[in-house]
Amino acid sequence: MNPDPLHDPEFLTALRRDMLRFAEMQLRDRARAEDAVQEALAGALQGKEKFASRASLRTWVLAILKNKIVDVLRQRGREQSAAVDVENDEDLNAYFDQRQHWAEDTRPAEWQSPQQAIENKRFWAVFEACLYRLPETAARIFTMREVLGFDTDEICTTLGISNNNCWVQMHRARLALRACLGANWFGEAA
Repeated sequence: MNPDPLHDPEFLTALRRDMLRFAEMQLRDRARAEDAVQEALAGALQGKEKFASRASLRTWVLAILKNKIVDVLRQRGREQSAAVDVENDEDLNAYFDQRQHWAEDTRPAEWQSPQQAIENKRFWAVFEACLYRLPETAARIFTMREVLGFDTDEICTTLGISNNNCWVQMHRARLALRACLGANWFGEAA
């Protein structure tokens, strides 16, 4: 039995599957996602002596992938600018009253135990499913900001959008995620 997980076919198959899902969500291009995953895995194999075991091997390889995705998104931003439309206000307006305060039946509820939910593997599966249900642009902006660590100016430059549009999309993504998690994880009535 080989103690090196990077040479364990089961570990690599599961890791590659998860990496590809994440890369496809960000890049919205199967071929580019495949390339990023391959480059990340190759980088991990070449640099495994740099792995310091401060995090799990899986986390370390995913961090390499995140850097590859950031590189691809930055390159794509230089090559072309993407247009983002601002629509579906009607869906989001249902959460607020005339004064733009939370409507009584959509007000956020107290979460039972956020720490337990965060640590629960199923929570992340539900969160990922909710993230995939977001409109493509909102999901990309949310993930660029909250997962990949882009700042707002960098997102705007990469996607060719205004600062205001970026914040609107982030706000909508957060609302939609809150509603989806409320309905599918925290058991709130939507």
